[in-house]
Amino acid sequence: MDFEKRLERAVERGKYQRDSQGRREAERALSAEELRNMHSQCRLELSEHIENCLRKLADHFPGFQFQSIVSDEGWGAKISRDDIGAPSGGGVQNFYSRLEMLVRPFTESHIVELAAKGTIRNKEILTRNHFQFLSEIDLDSFVELIDLWILEYAEQYSART
Repeated sequence: MDFEKRLERAVERGKYQRDSQGRREAERALSAEELRNMHSQCRLELSEHIENCLRKLADHFPGFQFQSIVSDEGWGAKISRDDIGAPSGGGVQNFYSRLEMLVRPFTESHIVELAAKGTIRNKEILTRNHFQFLSEIDLDSFVELIDLWILEYAEQYSART
């Protein structure tokens, strides 16, 4: 077989691969409604895990109040407490501690976003955000991050109080 025929066949094989890859990508592409449903499913699973973990954390540190969050900013939960203490200079001072974790609402960027803020005795010690595209979602990594961030807060809280 001469070079010209081999070249034509190689070009045809390349076109076929490109066309078949395009069809596969189109099949993988999710409709807007499917993406919303996926986000909802992820949000439910993650916010439930957040609630369970924060309830357990509040049980370990009496005085924390647990609250579920459903707002424009997202779904999740927070724990918080107010303490009164005497600083070294005398007088009375209020100390505020909290940990809040939210799964942000669905956006046109098609991501699942997890946000966390933590304060211990009036000092913000934790501000974290993590996101993944819905098409590449790995809920196990989100669950691990939730656990990690809560454990990090628990360690720092117990060290500072």
